[in-house]
Amino acid sequence: MLRQVLHRGLGTSFSRLGHFVASHPVFFASAPVLISILLGASFSRYQVEESVEHLLAPTHSLAKIERNLVDSLFPVNRSKHRLYSDLQTPGRYGRVIITSFRKANMLDQHHTDLILKLHSAVTRIQVQRPGFNYTFAHICILNNDKTCIVDDIVHVLEELKAARSSNRTNFAITYPITHLKDGREVYNGHQLGGVTVHSKDRVKSAEAIQLTYYLQAINSLNDMVAEKWESIFCDTVELFQKSNRKIKMYPFTSSSLKEDFQKTSRVSERYLITSLVLVVTLAILCCSMQDCVRSKPWLGLLGLLTVTLATLTAAGIINLTGGKYNSTFLGIPFVMLGHGLYGTFEMLSSWRKTREDQHVKERTAAVFADSMLSFSLTTAMYLVTFGIGASPFTNIEAARIFCCNSCIAIFFNYLYVLSFYGSSLVFTGYIENNYQHSIFCRKVPKPEVLQEKPAWYRFLLTARFSEDTDDSEETNTYESHLLVWFLKRYYCDWITNTYVKPFVVLFYLVYISFALMGYLQVSEGSDLSNIVATATRTIEYTTAQQKYFSNYSPVIGFYIYESIEYWNTSVQEDVLEYTKGFVRISWFESYLNYLRKLNISTGLPKKNFTDMLRNSFLKTPQFAHFSEDIIFSKKYNNEVDVVASRMFLVAKTMETKREELYDLLETLRKLSLTSKVKFIVFNPSFVYMDRYASSVGAPLQNSCISALFLLFFSAFLVADSLINVWLTLTVASVEFGVIGFMTLWKVELDCISVLCLIYGINYTIDNCAPLLSTFVLGKEFTRTKWVKNALEVHGVAILQSYLCYIVGLIPLAAVPSNLTRTLFRCLFLIALVTFFHCFAILPVILTFLPPSKKKRKEKKNPENREEIECVEM
Repeated sequence: MLRQVLHRGLGTSFSRLGHFVASHPVFFASAPVLISILLGASFSRYQVEESVEHLLAPTHSLAKIERNLVDSLFPVNRSKHRLYSDLQTPGRYGRVIITSFRKANMLDQHHTDLILKLHSAVTRIQVQRPGFNYTFAHICILNNDKTCIVDDIVHVLEELKAARSSNRTNFAITYPITHLKDGREVYNGHQLGGVTVHSKDRVKSAEAIQLTYYLQAINSLNDMVAEKWESIFCDTVELFQKSNRKIKMYPFTSSSLKEDFQKTSRVSERYLITSLVLVVTLAILCCSMQDCVRSKPWLGLLGLLTVTLATLTAAGIINLTGGKYNSTFLGIPFVMLGHGLYGTFEMLSSWRKTREDQHVKERTAAVFADSMLSFSLTTAMYLVTFGIGASPFTNIEAARIFCCNSCIAIFFNYLYVLSFYGSSLVFTGYIENNYQHSIFCRKVPKPEVLQEKPAWYRFLLTARFSEDTDDSEETNTYESHLLVWFLKRYYCDWITNTYVKPFVVLFYLVYISFALMGYLQVSEGSDLSNIVATATRTIEYTTAQQKYFSNYSPVIGFYIYESIEYWNTSVQEDVLEYTKGFVRISWFESYLNYLRKLNISTGLPKKNFTDMLRNSFLKTPQFAHFSEDIIFSKKYNNEVDVVASRMFLVAKTMETKREELYDLLETLRKLSLTSKVKFIVFNPSFVYMDRYASSVGAPLQNSCISALFLLFFSAFLVADSLINVWLTLTVASVEFGVIGFMTLWKVELDCISVLCLIYGINYTIDNCAPLLSTFVLGKEFTRTKWVKNALEVHGVAILQSYLCYIVGLIPLAAVPSNLTRTLFRCLFLIALVTFFHCFAILPVILTFLPPSKKKRKEKKNPENREEIECVEM
């Protein structure tokens, strides 16, 4: 009883609102346009988000805390001798992979000379600034002797060239650790790729070589010069390849990921324009009829304009509040398209059910009372689900910003549908009542006058006048609409046919089976190459690196941040035990070997050990660089203590490097909590991987919970709580299917796909709620009759919005970008699966499942029937 009272009260409120809008159409039509223009002018303050880490790395990440601790213990300039400064922060750098089209040996004389020639060209790069030209020597990381530090592989190639020049055959390169002429052991696992080895790890050939050039970025000017140097570096590499076409080079810089991420917006422009043209064309066609008076082509265009104005207003607000644009915003227009167009088409469908002899204000009030309640509930669902995604609970900044912008756009879309589109409906209503042409607004002549005109003129001005139709035909005025005619005459009878239902049920079981198969194979997408354009340096470099350098994982820093008893043999064994199974590039093990060569026992007293440690590092040339990996401190009695230390570890990996590296991170994290030695492990990639699964899944989980809560709460607002039960089951079925088929279509669970899944909840409710509401609330007829009635009433609006949505998505599939590829596949699956449920699954299942319906009793008394007909008339 309470639900019915609330339902009637809301319907009355919307009816009065519709009457008020119809009384002031000029104001409600002009106000949204004026607001959008004023806020749209803020695009002069248009800014682009440049930090990919800020957008895609988990906001509350343990890896970021670990990075701060590492930076405080070992600043970047303390890592210069290792050339592992990117262990803590990537900084500025230029990187290139050199390989051959014919899988040639890059260590032969010809390719060695080419690589050294390229190295010479890179070091001669100049960045012109007013008053000074910067070279690599001015912005590189400097050694103790004030010379630029270069990759160890360059020294290896120079020694290899010198050995060939002097006809020495005893020079050998070992893999993954080799020895230089000065006695240093260097790791070349990330510098030599596609390696074939002889016995004793001697390198026979290498298919690829990687060079890295680290740059300083200690102030704004230095950073600006380094950024310009990176751009010239890529141009230099590409120019060098044009003159040496037998080799293939893949340049990459610290700015490449940012540039390629934003490149999606640029390459999408013409495809989005094509999508807009197609949607406008189809929206106009979907609202057109042969009857030139009742045809509403302008309402199709104005419905799309309503969505555009709302999106423009939201973008203006984001700009005014200091928000920055990023490529994930490409999905917002499609979120608005699905929700906004359906709301406008539903209002148009309600307009077709009103009586033509009513005044425009009364017809508008009836439209608002009929359609605005369901549209308000679905809009509230959008605001709640995306609002939860925009809350601080969301740990991915890109998802939070996307949800925030979507909330603002959906809110203004709701207001603009009530005002702008409602007033547009009023204007077209007056045109219809005056029997004016729906496009040219010219008065349509009477049929007898049209008979004297040419055939083309009669075709353009064909209309049915009310005085030419009897009462029995008055309600069928809009049946000449193609979609209405198709649903009422053919589809409704076909889908409810007894012989069709078993095939639909069987098809649904197949759908569930494939969805389950895909659901069990869901994988997380923490690979950043999934968010950039395809034909870019990031994709090419990542593919080459995965092909040639996947034998070993990135170098992982192993940091001991407490003062332990380094002189104790048992402690040394504990540390080595924790790093067991890795390729170790550590001061610790190397120094132990050095002590053993000197026949010095490691079981010395603390003071003697630390003094020897310090003196050896300072006085022994081949171990001088180890001092970068130990922090000494003096106490009040001049006793030296080791307060922190580090070593570099490399794990042996397979082709599935990302998954293994993620498992490695989790294993080492657990080990650090139970070990006797306090240590942390860090690599810049951990910032993106840390808690990624929980961070990505959290917005979807929170949105599902909020959606269920709102469905439960709205049970008190709708006339029957069974509507929400069916709606919940339908949403669960659609989301389950989308996740399953998304996985089978090679779409991983990442930030973009999760945002699409959140939208899928609302899209399903948008389309299925009116169908279920009409069916559940229907009385006195059979289930089959009410299924047909629900499809006839709401099916046209669903078809119209679905066709426009699919046509708008199709150009998105051609955009050369991984981000838009994920966006297209997810949105396409959401639309397809929802359409399948609306027009096949629900119409069949509802014919034999609750709620039950009572058959109408035939009136045998003709007098009673005549009395009833008089009352109805």
